[in-house]
Amino acid sequence: MSLLETRGVTAFYGDFQALYGIDMGVEEGETVAIIGSNGAGKSSFLRALCGLQKTAPDSVRFGGDAIGGLAAHHIVGLGLAMVPEGRRLFPSLSVEENLLVGAYSKRPGPWTLERLYALFPILGERRHNPGTALSGGQQQMVAIGRALMSNPRLLLCDEISLGLAPVVIRDIYAALPGIKAEGTSVLVVEQDVGQAMKVADRLYCFQEGRVSLAGRPGELTREQISLAYFGV
Repeated sequence: MSLLETRGVTAFYGDFQALYGIDMGVEEGETVAIIGSNGAGKSSFLRALCGLQKTAPDSVRFGGDAIGGLAAHHIVGLGLAMVPEGRRLFPSLSVEENLLVGAYSKRPGPWTLERLYALFPILGERRHNPGTALSGGQQQMVAIGRALMSNPRLLLCDEISLGLAPVVIRDIYAALPGIKAEGTSVLVVEQDVGQAMKVADRLYCFQEGRVSLAGRPGELTREQISLAYFGV
């Protein structure tokens, strides 16, 4: 049984249909990447998984249970958490207070403030600083840490490299093995195809709200990826 399995996920914004029957899965211990251009439906799909976008109840199964359409706070309590695009930290809270917000579900697990400060030492050094006073890369670390504080079985990462310098992206992705070592699987949305192929066990490409390609990075050719990504 897959940790996460979707069957025929659709999503609408009024009369506009963003997703057309998405089928995919994530196994325990995997890192799965979703690639695709702007407007391909990647973020809409993550929103459907975590309860921020309406979808049919049985179209999303997590740990064998149907979770489609459940409230977001309920889904977090089941062990699925998202790092949103743009970080979305609370400007009035310190780094540590932003991290503690993620622990409100009180799920048991390995992630504590001490464990996070070992993973991202700079956050421990600046724990009392306002969260939004940090650099973009450090703010991204706070956003990842906030999600990890809910002790998720599956971490959803939406465009965590967006707008960051290559050296910062490298440091953030270097934390993934430590996250997986604590028993957390990862589903990452990434526009950078090269970065996605470096970290993923399996890859899905979205095009216009549909899965246009799926496979293991080492088994996919550049031509296949280009056709699936751009449709040309």
